[in-house]
Amino acid sequence: QVQLVESGGGLVQAGDSLRLSCVASGRTFSNYARGWFRQAPGTERELVAAINWANSNAYYSDSVKHRFFISRDAAKDTVYLQMNSLRREDTAIYYCAATGPYGALSGPYLNWGQGTQVTVSS
Repeated sequence: QVQLVESGGGLVQAGDSLRLSCVASGRTFSNYARGWFRQAPGTERELVAAINWANSNAYYSDSVKHRFFISRDAAKDTVYLQMNSLRREDTAIYYCAATGPYGALSGPYLNWGQGTQVTVSS
């Protein structure tokens, strides 16, 4: 079981940047995927970015491509989501998630953090 704890959410203005962090503990793996999902009220949870822990291959949804950047620090078991040029439509609860060993960027994601709120005002 992997425990995930997110931090870094908050209230920002449109155009600002924000960096989310997600630290893992427990039974982590050398080759698995870590992802960031988001869910706004009344919408489905969507995968916005994911990274392969072994080779750093990354995925981005079209809605955040070229604005959000995912990275990892293996020594700290931490994955980051750098969010630039934030828009009102980026407002959501952001969740960190992890697959099992050798999991694909697309999942399935088995372990989830508690979420962190990101609110973008205009």
